[in-house]
Amino acid sequence: MPLQNRVDPFALIHAVPDRGTLMGNRGGCFHTKGQTLKSTHWKTRQWITCELQHKDWHREMMQPRLYTELFFLDEATSLAAGHRPCYLCRNAAAKRFRAALVRSGTFGPRPRASEISDAIAGEIQAVLNLKAARQPVETSTLPDGAMFTTGAAAYLKWQGFAHLWQFSGYGAPTDMPDYAVRLTPTATCAALTHGYRPAIHPSLAA
Repeated sequence: MPLQNRVDPFALIHAVPDRGTLMGNRGGCFHTKGQTLKSTHWKTRQWITCELQHKDWHREMMQPRLYTELFFLDEATSLAAGHRPCYLCRNAAAKRFRAALVRSGTFGPRPRASEISDAIAGEIQAVLNLKAARQPVETSTLPDGAMFTTGAAAYLKWQGFAHLWQFSGYGAPTDMPDYAVRLTPTATCAALTHGYRPAIHPSLAA
C-alpha cells in the first residue's frame, strides 16, 4: 500500500501510487511510528520542494522523528500547494524564485526564506485551518504556471489554456473559463507573473 504522502494542488495529502517528479517537506515530522499522518499535516511554515535525488543521499520513508517526506507531480503542483524551492538541493531555482518575488514588489531586496515561507505557506495554512477562503479571480489575471479550480477538479493555466490536473499528469488543453477560484498563493502568482518559470510534468508536452 502506498504511504499517504502525495500532495495535490489543494495542499491535501493522499495515498496513491503515482510519486511524481519532486519531493519536499513541511518543516518537520508529522507522521506516527505506524507511518500514518497526524491530525495536522505540517510542522512549521518551512514548506519546501526538493529534487528526488541529491548527491548520493538516500532516505527511508517516514522514519521516527525525521521530517515527513512528500511528493508532487511537478513544481506547479507544489507551488499551488504552498511550497517554495529548497535553498539546498534546488538553490538556483530558489534564487530565481526570490528574485522574481523581489521584482514583483512583494518583498524588499533581500527577503529571508522564513519571510517567503510565512507569506506563502501561511496563506495555505489559513485556508486549511478554515481561517481564510480561497479567492475567486478572473482567469485572465492568472499567470502561466498558476493553478485554479472551478469545483472539485484542479487545472493548470499554461500558454493560455487550461489543463486538467491528475496525479498521473495533465489533460489535453481546453479553453480557459472566465472565472475560477485561485489555488496558487498570492505571492507565488506574483513570482510567476514576474518571470519565474516552474518545472512542468512531461505529460504536458506529450
